Amino acid sequence: MKIKFLIITLFLSPACASESQKVEPTVAGGQAVYVISHGWHTGFIMPAKAMQDTLPKLQQRFIDTPYLEIGWGDKGFYQTKEITTGLTLRAMFWSAGSVIHAVAVPENIEGYFPHSKIEKLCLTDKAYASLIQFIADSFYRTSNGEIVVLNNGIYGNSQFYQGAGNYHLLNTCNNWVAKGLESAGMDIYPRFKLTAGSVMAYVNSYKQALINDSSKQLKPFARFECQ
Repeated sequence: MKIKFLIITLFLSPACASESQKVEPTVAGGQAVYVISHGWHTGFIMPAKAMQDTLPKLQQRFIDTPYLEIGWGDKGFYQTKEITTGLTLRAMFWSAGSVIHAVAVPENIEGYFPHSKIEKLCLTDKAYASLIQFIADSFYRTSNGEIVVLNNGIYGNSQFYQGAGNYHLLNTCNNWVAKGLESAGMDIYPRFKLTAGSVMAYVNSYKQALINDSSKQLKPFARFECQ
């Protein structure tokens, strides 16, 4: 049973991968963002307005929501309602493309995701802007610069969009989240963040280091608690 679980875990990881590139941090504030883990899959929870200002089509789809959860996945695996061995193998080796999953999230984030692990980060304006740009660049754009709407999402008020980039066993959704954190200025190494646990452990240790740093100079953070 343990061996079966390990195999499934390895199969699921590539189903949420991306090769979006790190965006160098570009302005200082205290902007709150969240990293969420659903067990094997990680993503970001971002203030909706920030994403909608960058991608106006999200405003048309999500009119009144304070936050958006943004996740990355394999086009076939992520959108299916029934997981099969064939889908997991295709996600690993013969993916048909990538998708982004956007979900409307209410003010009570922890209440909406009671069974998920959530870490809150308070970023400087510079780190925040860089992370937003990284996520925006992960959406596929047409020649007119438009993002592409696909199927309805898999839970809540949600939507799939066509993603940009490729993915495989060693480049998963967890690597994608790590790249986002790297874009925000953290000294994380995305290549080694293959699991959700490794990403969440890094975020937790980084926050703990900030608490223990009397100078409060860990550069991605404006302060430990956002105002």
